[in-house]
Amino acid sequence: MQFTTLLLAALAITAPLPSLAQTAQPPAATDPAAFDSEIDAILKGWMAENHIPGMVFGVVKDGRLAYVKTEGVQDITAKRPVTPDTLFRIASMTKAFTAMSILKLRDEGRLALDDPADRYVPEMRGWTYPTTDSPRITIRDLLTHSAGFVTDDPWGDRQTVLPQTAFTAMLRAGIPFTRAPEMRYEYANLGYAILGRVIANITKAPYRTFVETRLLAPLGMSASGFDVFAHPKDKRAVGYRWENEAWAEEPTMKDGAFNSMGGLEVSATDYAKWLAFIVSAWPPRDGADTGLVKRATVRQIMRGANNSAVFHRPATGGDKQCPGAAAYGMGWRVLTDCDYGTVLAHSGGYPGYGSHVMVLPEYGAALFALTNRTYAGPSKAVWDVAALLTAKGALAKQVEPVSADLASFYTAAQTVWSAGTIDALQGRVAMNFPMDRTVANWAKVLAETKAKSGACETAAPIMAEGAMSGTFAWKCEKGSIKGTVLLAPTKPITLQSLEFAFEGKD
Repeated sequence: MQFTTLLLAALAITAPLPSLAQTAQPPAATDPAAFDSEIDAILKGWMAENHIPGMVFGVVKDGRLAYVKTEGVQDITAKRPVTPDTLFRIASMTKAFTAMSILKLRDEGRLALDDPADRYVPEMRGWTYPTTDSPRITIRDLLTHSAGFVTDDPWGDRQTVLPQTAFTAMLRAGIPFTRAPEMRYEYANLGYAILGRVIANITKAPYRTFVETRLLAPLGMSASGFDVFAHPKDKRAVGYRWENEAWAEEPTMKDGAFNSMGGLEVSATDYAKWLAFIVSAWPPRDGADTGLVKRATVRQIMRGANNSAVFHRPATGGDKQCPGAAAYGMGWRVLTDCDYGTVLAHSGGYPGYGSHVMVLPEYGAALFALTNRTYAGPSKAVWDVAALLTAKGALAKQVEPVSADLASFYTAAQTVWSAGTIDALQGRVAMNFPMDRTVANWAKVLAETKAKSGACETAAPIMAEGAMSGTFAWKCEKGSIKGTVLLAPTKPITLQSLEFAFEGKD
């Protein structure tokens, strides 16, 4: 099969696709397209291994769809190739839209996250909880998969077509619990289906109406939506499962009561607009805040339920790489990774479709892949491409700005090192500083450390970890100095800690 690559690096995500002539210039070294052949190899290898009919992969960077690659067909009978405008069901990646809808309603004062869910879904009021001391399920519990429901993949996927009347009867009859609410995380599509009912009851309109008019339309996601039968057939990726060494078409599921947990259909062109909006919330900053929700609200999606677990990357050799921590936020898995820092990720598994997305807030980027094979989550391929682009410098961590106070105290630290005394800090230290080490001992420690290190190059910039702390590294004749500057929460700002740690050469 022949890959098609479209390079959109110079265009805003709402602009029309460029012609081949417009993309003929060699890509810059920081452009993902510069590594097209290596990305090609990763995606082709994964697709062949997993029997994928069609796939689209994208990188969102600098507020736009910077790179998109398509492979295979959206329909094995008509042999229509996948394009950036091909529509795929994204399954559980829909949950991010449901969670954002809940947060938008919260911002509008129409609910609170710690409200009991039965305030908005009256059918829940007669439920029998598993213990007499069980707390009532809250909106937050549903968002973070901590309501006490059992994991319901793949049962939940097949409920997409459930009529609203049947869902009402299900809720009225009561739901069996696997444990008391708020005890631990357990992934439950049912909880997000209930959130869809919360949104519908508050807005007095179908769940899909709120998402399509309040989220999709303002972002220009005009091709996407929940009524898949209304979408042009020649634009839709047909869903297949792989069995008996052949592809078999999955039945297309219509929009129903469980749509809020996994029913959305998008194109790569549209989905990139959503991811650009999510990424744009970082970092916190001054300036206009006129998006469809406030930037601070978007950042709240990473606030998990604190039911953390050990995380291994879904990548080649993932179990051999450094482990991280995982929790469930609001429509996103929130990962703490040793290299990427905070990562927002989610997979989408569905009859006929598999997808994965990872957002790297500290890198200002996102990567995603959509496929048309049942439960073929392309997480490994996405993470492998992320590792490639990071190693090549096409994805780079954004640098924390150095505040004026931190810069000033770093200059003082350089003077302290040069002079061998802390005279330059006179009148600028917090009350703990002279208690932690006397002036005489500072002179002694500085002399001893300088004797170990030899001459040092002290011009290297400080790397901020926030407005009031930072680290620095100096190359020295006999090794290196690793230092820290930590300011105190006082007015005026003072220095609470300064460290010069010597590391010898190996």
